[in-house]
Amino acid sequence: MKKILPLTIATLVLLSGCVVVMPAAQRAAATDGSLTPEQSIQLAAKAAPEGVRGTFAMLVQATGTQNNRVFLNSELDYRDQRNLTISLTDRAARQLAKKLGADPLVALKGREIVVNGSAVRTKIFFVVDGRMTDKYYYQTHVNIADSDQITIR
Repeated sequence: MKKILPLTIATLVLLSGCVVVMPAAQRAAATDGSLTPEQSIQLAAKAAPEGVRGTFAMLVQATGTQNNRVFLNSELDYRDQRNLTISLTDRAARQLAKKLGADPLVALKGREIVVNGSAVRTKIFFVVDGRMTDKYYYQTHVNIADSDQITIR
């Protein structure tokens, strides 16, 4: 008994150092019922090729544009497998710019957002010299057609 108590105390002390601290956006998501990027990606992968409807919360860490779409990313590198991409149509981006009074590419960087929509696993092909190759990776996108689908915390 004398040896068990110190061993138990030592084990508890060691385990207390194994606490995981979530970023504020993820903590908020965990308490309000919305899904974190990680949860969204896992659920979309399981539901593929269909999407998964829900409310998604994330911190916008990076932004970009391509083919008249605005992209809001949960990771600095949009190719990161942990990245959730919010993809806005040109119309939704213009609506959002009007509401914000600023370009969403700039105004939303570093902000927490909540989005209603469907997360879909999307196959992205690599392009070399303007030609699509047979190599690809997956991203998870929530496609937004109307700015009312986005709330800024």
